[in-house]
Amino acid sequence: MRASRLLTVLLLLQNRGRMTADELAAELEISVRTVYRDIDALSAAGVPVYAERGRTGGYRLVDGYRTRLTGLTEQEARSLPLAGLPVAAAELGLGTVLAAAQLKLYAALPGELRDRAGQVAERFLLDVPGWHRDVESLPHLAELAEAVWANRVVAVDYVRWGGDEVHRELDPLGLVLKAGTWYLAARCEDAVRTYRVSRIVRHERTGERFERPSGFDLAAFWNAWAERFAERMYTRTAIVRMSPHARAVLPLRLGVAGERALDAAAGSVPDSDGWLRVELPVEAHSGAIGDLLRFGAELEVLAPAELREQVADEGRRLAARYG
Repeated sequence: MRASRLLTVLLLLQNRGRMTADELAAELEISVRTVYRDIDALSAAGVPVYAERGRTGGYRLVDGYRTRLTGLTEQEARSLPLAGLPVAAAELGLGTVLAAAQLKLYAALPGELRDRAGQVAERFLLDVPGWHRDVESLPHLAELAEAVWANRVVAVDYVRWGGDEVHRELDPLGLVLKAGTWYLAARCEDAVRTYRVSRIVRHERTGERFERPSGFDLAAFWNAWAERFAERMYTRTAIVRMSPHARAVLPLRLGVAGERALDAAAGSVPDSDGWLRVELPVEAHSGAIGDLLRFGAELEVLAPAELREQVADEGRRLAARYG
């Protein structure tokens, strides 16, 4: 453990130049006293590290010194695909591993390329979760990720959308992060299904292992599943009038489905008030009413008549509530 930390100290100094003991301690989540001992150990091992005194001082390596001890461990190599997703890496229990892997990669790059890589990280950031979302409780995510790696069967208790709890034994095949929400793709009774990780309330190892299906493609499976899910969700079409404001926020409210609806209505001419007739995909159940009411008075349902009356009835109930 200490050898790994000493290498990390060395790589930090090599990549970043001068660093204070406080900065090293914060980076490694250790005490300043431990930093002093680690610097002494590096010096004793022949690493040319020296201290600069004063308020702007710190530790640095002799100019021109570079180590080639940058081999990646298995865990670090696994974490590299998540290099642009530090939050996801942390949720999977790979945060510190990813940081170590990135340090080693930076150390192995020539100086000019290393500077360019650092500039990219300073200028671009990928933030996956959507706005106005609470962080989901994911106590089992890291263990599920380990089960995916090890082809290990897991037993879970899972709360379905209707609220009932079921017990399942799963062969976990992959994890998908969609708009800040984690999903598990797993085989159950010879069929591959998806499970929202936050709805897994209990998880335990069975001690059994499974053989991964030959040719299983996680990306292809997810894309096909997502298309089927959208088809099941949006089974009706509502004819609506939308104000310019409602049209502007439609893609934010309904995502790709909203964008497609606007594209289909692109050839239509707005009325004298600037409102446009749009064919909008909606859910089959009461969720459609909530989605439509989110637009407030900026949207009017024209058809079907049943849906128009349902939205109007909900509007009257709201008015009575606040009356």
